[in-house]
Amino acid sequence: MKHGKKYRASAAKYDLAKKYGVVSACDMVKDMKLAKFDETVEAHISLRLEKSASVRDTLVFPNQFRGEKKVLVFCKDDRVKEALDAGAAYAGSDEYIQKVKDGWLDFDIAVATPDMMKDVGRLGMVLGRRGLMPNPKTGTVTADIVKAIEELKKGRTEYRADKGGVVHIAVGKCSMDTAKIAENVNLLISEISRKAPNGVVAGFIRSISLNSTMGPGVWIDTKEGE
Repeated sequence: MKHGKKYRASAAKYDLAKKYGVVSACDMVKDMKLAKFDETVEAHISLRLEKSASVRDTLVFPNQFRGEKKVLVFCKDDRVKEALDAGAAYAGSDEYIQKVKDGWLDFDIAVATPDMMKDVGRLGMVLGRRGLMPNPKTGTVTADIVKAIEELKKGRTEYRADKGGVVHIAVGKCSMDTAKIAENVNLLISEISRKAPNGVVAGFIRSISLNSTMGPGVWIDTKEGE
């Protein structure tokens, strides 16, 4: 891929063929940002996975960097007040199912109680393609809607490996303190490491790189820590 002058000048500041500790890598990514806007810091973690295996879960970063999200809860009428009191932007059953069918999507995350999934499942063509379909694996199909809403509003984030076995996820903003970005990265590495199959002592994580939205990537040496 051909890069512009600004990109090449930024990349020339460091030896990007080397691997660095997490804190050093975060500092470098911030220093090499190119855009005038507050670029997002992204992590890319390549995993050693069998073809049939997958990694998917959620986590709450200790240092948040996204705005508050609108949560829609699909639930029976007797739980609407509970959902709204917990912080949901919207809550209900048939009326919201129909609104979504009609094209309404003024929310960021959808949560559903288990007894609603038979009806919510019919929205798969609309919600699925936008990554909004409630799923028990990500904690968005649950009877404990209060806990789910609290965690989502704190910034609970889903991560998953793509078909190539790589997890792509935002971990911060360039405007954040380096230590806070690094804390988020270290938590992510720890959480993904716990997903290693039984018997895998080392080598589950093939490689880790960080970059800003527009900037060059930096390889991380996890053995070096900071």
